[in-house]
Amino acid sequence: MTVSQQNQVLIPIHRPAFKEKLFFFISGIVTSIPLTLFVDQFANSLVGSLSFFYAMLFSTVIFAPFIEEFAKAFPLLYRHGETERSIFILGFLVGLGFGIFEFLTYVFVLNVPFYIRLPAVAFHAASTSITAYGIATKQPLVFYFIAVALHFSNNFLAFARFLIDPAALIGPWSIGAYAVAAATYFLSWHLYDKTKERIVA
Repeated sequence: MTVSQQNQVLIPIHRPAFKEKLFFFISGIVTSIPLTLFVDQFANSLVGSLSFFYAMLFSTVIFAPFIEEFAKAFPLLYRHGETERSIFILGFLVGLGFGIFEFLTYVFVLNVPFYIRLPAVAFHAASTSITAYGIATKQPLVFYFIAVALHFSNNFLAFARFLIDPAALIGPWSIGAYAVAAATYFLSWHLYDKTKERIVA
């Protein structure tokens, strides 16, 4: 046995248990949601003097993607000793928790039809997993901006649909939003296949 072999330290592969996965799912609610609301208050103060239309446009379409994608990825930034795949899965769970809370808020507080908000649950999980892939592969900003771009596209199309026909399931704006959501789901699945069970230093 050589000296270099003697000095090697074997790090066991960490696979998150159910309790840890549940913790990150809940983090999407108790960490990411309050962080989103806190930063959102500051962002909304910047558009307070604008008309309702432009305030909503900036708040929903431009600010929200940056704020929400950062807030959802925040619980992952201090993870160490994880594999690429486990970080990806934990990111998916954080986004899922965030998406479910947002879904319940829109449906039961704001009375938005559930079928309008249902695709957003999976969208939030998928977009957060995209950022998580960037964290796992040491390219956080690249994949964060990909997630932001997808989120921006989705929100812009949803905003346009809301202005034209809020309850429409079929129409150019609705089909565009569904296409962006589908592209996000597909990219998430593709990146999951690319993750490895190797330690992220």
